[in-house]
Amino acid sequence: MDKRRITQIISATLTNANIKGFVQGEIYKGNLKKMCIPGMNCYSCPSAIGACPIGALQAVVGTMKYNVSLYVLGIISLLGVIFGRFICGWICPFGLIEDLLYKIPTKKFKVNRSVNNILKYFKYFVLITFVIILPTFLVNEFGISPPYFCEYICPVGTLEGGLPLIIMNESLRKTIGFLFYWKLMILLVIVVLSIFIYRPFCRYICPLGALYSLFNKISFYKYKIDKNKCTGCNACTNKCKINIEIHENPNSLECIRCGQCIKICPTNAIKSNFKYRK
Repeated sequence: MDKRRITQIISATLTNANIKGFVQGEIYKGNLKKMCIPGMNCYSCPSAIGACPIGALQAVVGTMKYNVSLYVLGIISLLGVIFGRFICGWICPFGLIEDLLYKIPTKKFKVNRSVNNILKYFKYFVLITFVIILPTFLVNEFGISPPYFCEYICPVGTLEGGLPLIIMNESLRKTIGFLFYWKLMILLVIVVLSIFIYRPFCRYICPLGALYSLFNKISFYKYKIDKNKCTGCNACTNKCKINIEIHENPNSLECIRCGQCIKICPTNAIKSNFKYRK
C-alpha cells in the first residue's frame, strides 16, 4: 500500500471517529462539529466529528444576518494557499471512496480530451449556482434558505448521512419521498461511473474541488518540471487519469497531486515540494 492510500485511510478514519454515532444512529453535535474538515465528508454522517466546508458555507450564506462566511472562506483559503488540490488527492474521504471504486477490476474508460475540457467547467457552475447564488437570493420570509447543493445534489451526503440514518432509524424510513430517491439516483450514477471513469465527481461536480483548484497555481505545494531533464516523452501525460499534459502544465487547476506522473517519469524530471529549489 503506497503513502497516498495510507494517508487517505488515516484521514477518513480521523474525520469519522465517532463510532458511537453509528451504533446509536445519531449525529454527533459536539464542539468539534463547529470546525470544518478539509475534504468532502457529510455533516450528517453518524460518525463524522467535523463539518463539511461546503455545507458550512451554505449554512451561513443562506441567512439574512450573514451574507459571507468569513470563517469558512478563511479556512478554505488557508488550506488552498498551502496545499491546493493536494487535499483532493490525499485527504478527502469521498476521494478515497472513488479511488477504491475505480480499483474494481473492469475495463476503464478515459474521457475524450475535448469532452473533458468542457465537462471540467461544470463544477464551477455548481459552485456558483448551488453554493453561492441560490442560497444568497432564494430565501424564505425569515431570510433563510436551504443548503441547495447538499439538499438536491450532493452524493456524499446521501452515502454517508442519508443511507446510514435511514437504515438505523425506522421513523426516518417512513419519511422517504421523491427527494431521497432523486439523490439516491445521483449517488448510484456517481458510483457506477467511478468504477469505469477516474473520479467523475471530483472532476466534474465537486464545488470544494472547484474552490481548491483556484489555488493550484499559487499554493506553496507545487509541481515543477526540470526542463533540462524532460525529454517530452509524454509518459506523464499518458499516465495521468485526468487528461492533464503534465510537462506543459504541471500546476493545472485539475491536478489533484496524486503523484503518478512523478513515479512514471523515466528521467525524474518532475518534482513536488512546498518550495522548489534548483
